[in-house]
Amino acid sequence: MKAIVHVGLKPGVLDPQGKAVADTLGRMGYDEVHSARIGKVIELDLEGVAKDKADARVKEMCEKLLANTVIESYRYELVD
Repeated sequence: MKAIVHVGLKPGVLDPQGKAVADTLGRMGYDEVHSARIGKVIELDLEGVAKDKADARVKEMCEKLLANTVIESYRYELVD
């Protein structure tokens, strides 16, 4: 089983990398880009855990290590 975790900054948190990307795309002629937010995707290969337990385990991993929940939000999906 695989867990795919998406982590990104919460609304209102400044994103200097996202601003740099949006500004650069605008200078390159992509005027339709108003803003950009940078995040990360983490793929975890899980073994030896039942799907009903995996959900709680992945949430625990996100809360303890993978996301800084003060400034970041996360979501994840479990894939067979």
